[in-house]
Amino acid sequence: MEELFLDAEQRQETGRGKVKDLRDAGFVPAVVYSGGKESTPIKLSHRQLVQLVHHHRIESAVINLKVKDDLKKSRPCLIKEIQYDPVHGEIVHVDFNEISLTKAIKVNVPVTTKGEAVGVKQEGGSLEHILWELEVECLPTAIPKAIEVDITALKLKDSIHVKDIVPPEGVKILNDPSVIILTVAEPMKEEVVVAPVEGEVTQEPEVIKEKKEVPAEGEEAEAKEGKEGKEKK
Repeated sequence: MEELFLDAEQRQETGRGKVKDLRDAGFVPAVVYSGGKESTPIKLSHRQLVQLVHHHRIESAVINLKVKDDLKKSRPCLIKEIQYDPVHGEIVHVDFNEISLTKAIKVNVPVTTKGEAVGVKQEGGSLEHILWELEVECLPTAIPKAIEVDITALKLKDSIHVKDIVPPEGVKILNDPSVIILTVAEPMKEEVVVAPVEGEVTQEPEVIKEKKEVPAEGEEAEAKEGKEGKEKK
């Protein structure tokens, strides 16, 4: 498990105006939730928090909060939510869940690959990474940084399912065993457009013309007489 530490201070500033002043002073407001107990409002250094976010995958990492003037040496926490400013993208608030290091928790860990698949290197296929994270259950101290999958032996049309993964000791995978994580797909076939041969006459589609109604014998003479009669009148 990657052990991360973050300094914090207890926070008295509440309300929109005071929180804005807090951010202007280089802090990020945060709250620590402790399983039914009263939550603790804290403030974090914006600079230190941004460095932590940029250099570590903190979504599933245990972060030890060292709160100034707190009786506890540190509080092991998981990040519950990070709120960002919708315009500037700056972190504006963080929620933490305090956890016990002796109780199993559920987290998502990334899936990474090792090697180059035979089906890609020699058979021209393409590797399709379908499932990028696995949900696991384990103690906070046993959370793997990632689950690495060796894809070297994958041939064309081969797949690796969840059931094929052997997790680290003390880690249980919770995903459906039948779900595909990785597969080597066949190369895309280009459609060949056949050019017409020089001099070859291409058949044009037949144009269907509207069929004119032909009057029956005798009807045409009657129609003509009727027309002449009207003109004399």
